[in-house]
Amino acid sequence: MNKKLLMGLAASCAMGLSSTVWAAGTDFGTPEEAKMMLEKAVAAVQADEAKALEMFNKGEGGFKEKDLYVFCGGPDGNFTAHPKLVGKSLKDLKDKTNKPLGEEIYKGAKEGEIVEVAYMWPRPGEEKPSEKVAYVAKIGDQICAVGYYKP
Repeated sequence: MNKKLLMGLAASCAMGLSSTVWAAGTDFGTPEEAKMMLEKAVAAVQADEAKALEMFNKGEGGFKEKDLYVFCGGPDGNFTAHPKLVGKSLKDLKDKTNKPLGEEIYKGAKEGEIVEVAYMWPRPGEEKPSEKVAYVAKIGDQICAVGYYKP
């Protein structure tokens, strides 16, 4: 390999590592972390739905990292997993601009596919809404998602 190519690779690696370290030092999860958490959640629901929902609600097993967590809704439209809203209606949930967020999540969810739903929600400890994106998947009769704030 020539010297310029090696230097370029070294610089790219250094920038990648520094951005990873910076992201790891924040309180907010990245899109990659959110997607990985949802993929892990899909596998957990497929293996044992009841145990998975219990772990999501307790934030155990890596299902609560930084500001990321798994939330799910059942066939009746109510939350089956969420840190605070279990039993309440996910389907009727609206974002801070009155967008029908729950309806969009239910409409967009597809078995075997991860889709994105964008909405406005305040960051923890803030009142002003920020852009947020939820990765959403349908697993059997559950609709599960993990949301992250856009940088």
